[in-house]
Amino acid sequence: MNRTQIVVIAKEPVPGKVKTRLVPPLTPEEAAAVAGAALEDTLRTVARVPVVRRVLVLDGAPGAWLPAGFTVLPQRGRGLDERLAAAFEDAYTLLPVPVVLIGMDTPQVTPGLLADAVALLDGRDAVFGPANDGGFWLLGLREPDPALLLGVPMSEPGTGEFQRRRMEEAGLSVASLPCLTDVDTMADAIEVAALAPRSRYAAALAGTGTRL
Repeated sequence: MNRTQIVVIAKEPVPGKVKTRLVPPLTPEEAAAVAGAALEDTLRTVARVPVVRRVLVLDGAPGAWLPAGFTVLPQRGRGLDERLAAAFEDAYTLLPVPVVLIGMDTPQVTPGLLADAVALLDGRDAVFGPANDGGFWLLGLREPDPALLLGVPMSEPGTGEFQRRRMEEAGLSVASLPCLTDVDTMADAIEVAALAPRSRYAAALAGTGTRL
């Protein structure tokens, strides 16, 4: 088993609080169901990767969608940069081994991609998975430092480039993973469902009447 931990940072799938950019055409309840399915797919994928610990850093309360074997920690911080920095810091404080962090917006992620990220940290200081919207879907750090994330402008077209440059300017060696699409808009949602047609996420989206 690799001496690395995978951290998923997520929100409890509560109507009106998740996937609000899918409303309309979806209802808040439908958007929450899609978000919950995406989160469960992500967690079950993480559960298939041989790592020393799996962590969910959660805004809210865990539900039936949470598989066994995860340590649950609360999110803390205001902006997303603070919450990401705190997720790295809290996980690393409890277990000082490298951290690979992902969100809940890429249910098409595979165990193989996550295993690649874990393996790349054996020889690099960081691993970076860019997203099509200009952000990032994965960030791995061999020795997490909150200063690498604090102050990074989040949810902007240049977020990923800014984050990668921050790490490189700090002298870190950074490995790259393939670019993936985050589920933010309905166009994204349909595209990702086509990439993972047998997923819980795709089934939940189809259940809303969306044509895939």
